[in-house]
Amino acid sequence: MATFPNIAPDYGLSKESAPVVRKVQFGDGYEQRLRFGLNQNPKAWDITWNNITNADANTIEDFLNARALDYASFTWTPPDSGVAYKWVCEQWNKTMNAFNRNTIKAKFRQVFEP
Repeated sequence: MATFPNIAPDYGLSKESAPVVRKVQFGDGYEQRLRFGLNQNPKAWDITWNNITNADANTIEDFLNARALDYASFTWTPPDSGVAYKWVCEQWNKTMNAFNRNTIKAKFRQVFEP
C-alpha cells in the first residue's frame, strides 16, 4: 500500500461527509431512517497545494498518476487527524503559475477495503 508523499497542503481545505442512510417516507409525512452498511460515513477532501516547486508538483502528480494506472488506494493522514486512512483520487489538476511555482488541486475520497 502506497503512502501519499509528505507534502503539506495549504489550509483552506474542505472536508465533506456523506452518511449512507436509507429513508422510507410514508403518506402521512412519517419518515423512517436506517443507517446502511458498516462504513456508513465516508469522507471526501478537496485539497490544494499553492505555489509549490516543480519538484514537489511532479512528486504529487507522479504519485497520483501511478495510482491511476491500477486504480489502487493509498494511505493519507488528514490534517485534522493523527490516523492514516485509505483514499483514492479520481480527479486532480495542475496549474503552472510562474517559473517553478505550481498549484495542484485534488479530491480525495475515502474508501474502505482490507
